[in-house]
Amino acid sequence: MNKEIIRNELTGDEYTLIRHKSGLDILVWEMEGYSTTEALFGTKYGSVNTKFKTAGDSGYTVVPEGIAHFLEHKLFENEDCDVFELYAKTGASANAYTSFDKTCYLFSCSENYKESLDILLSFVQAPYFTQETVEKEQGIIAQEIKMCNDNPGNRVFYNMLRCLYHEHPVKIDIAGTVESIQKIDADLLYKCYNTFYNLHNMVLVIAGNVKVDEVLEIADRRLRDCEDIKLQTAFPDEPAGIVKKEKTEKMAVGLPVFNIGFKSSPATGYDRLKAELETFVGLSVMSDPASVLYRSMMEEGLINASFATEVFSGDGYFTAVFGGESKNPREVMNRILKETDRVKTEGMDRSLYENIKKYTYGSAIRELSSPDSVSSLMINSYFSDVSPFDSLKILSEMTYEDVMKCITERLDPEKAALSFVEA
Repeated sequence: MNKEIIRNELTGDEYTLIRHKSGLDILVWEMEGYSTTEALFGTKYGSVNTKFKTAGDSGYTVVPEGIAHFLEHKLFENEDCDVFELYAKTGASANAYTSFDKTCYLFSCSENYKESLDILLSFVQAPYFTQETVEKEQGIIAQEIKMCNDNPGNRVFYNMLRCLYHEHPVKIDIAGTVESIQKIDADLLYKCYNTFYNLHNMVLVIAGNVKVDEVLEIADRRLRDCEDIKLQTAFPDEPAGIVKKEKTEKMAVGLPVFNIGFKSSPATGYDRLKAELETFVGLSVMSDPASVLYRSMMEEGLINASFATEVFSGDGYFTAVFGGESKNPREVMNRILKETDRVKTEGMDRSLYENIKKYTYGSAIRELSSPDSVSSLMINSYFSDVSPFDSLKILSEMTYEDVMKCITERLDPEKAALSFVEA
């Protein structure tokens, strides 16, 4: 076992990285003076990981869409009882989530963190699936998928992704489809579990009122040594261009809901984080309530306070997103394209850029002040192959020219698509 203290020279914050003998990496951030504890036990396994192989496989296995989310649901049931009953005895609040690129099991507590950590490490390593319980879950998740399909925000987002991405599985809902989950059985769940829930593909992060030695004592007792199976995931080749410029749907909405996405080249590791932050700052300058674009559209009643931007990126995809409500989404897209063209020619508002950069840096500093945000930062950084402190470094070194270059490259009107839902 190897133990290393990682320190941020800018802020003085530090955490301990343990390379555990089981194969699991453990990140512990002791936060003196805090009463709460947050823990996440995660695997780099999300909805986009539908094609994979290990060292022992002759070829790739392709599994149904939605199986990562399905597996997350089923892991909370064991042979004896429901896991939430165990957490109820320790007073912890427990949950789990599946995203496009990871699955995480978590708890939050103000006392008995050691007992709760024991539960977390125990149940995630003890799968129990039967065909009967799988079939029962298929009905439950099918209803969940239908409910999501009735949500305008959900529909408009995935329709945007289907306009942008030809082949990449990011365009499929995290829960899959009603048809795809019918192909899931107990054997397939065990195969995915044994592949992706190998400790070499996982991480444990814990922050707040904790002690490294206490965490290690529980880990030594509960973690089972794992062989590295050399997991490889694969994605279909994705063309650089988009599928189509627009997708509309009719739903019961008061005002049309829209997403405008700009597709651009994916990145990995530090380069991806740098691109995310530069794009985020650039989009924020363009869409800030003090910006010309925002003020003009608001004055004309084209947008309301729901207008916002987002950087959506991961393994094999990178999208800059504008979204909100509007009586005329096509005109909003037209204004955004015009403003993008103007910014590329004339530049951004430098004063607004400086203010937003400072605000973003301040937000990153504040993120280090709560166990909840620290634990999320650690697990997101770990699976992105960057340090939790890299955001501060990138923001401190960021220049106006960096952001202009990023906006020029990543907001390509030829790779932009509009999705909206109207009544």
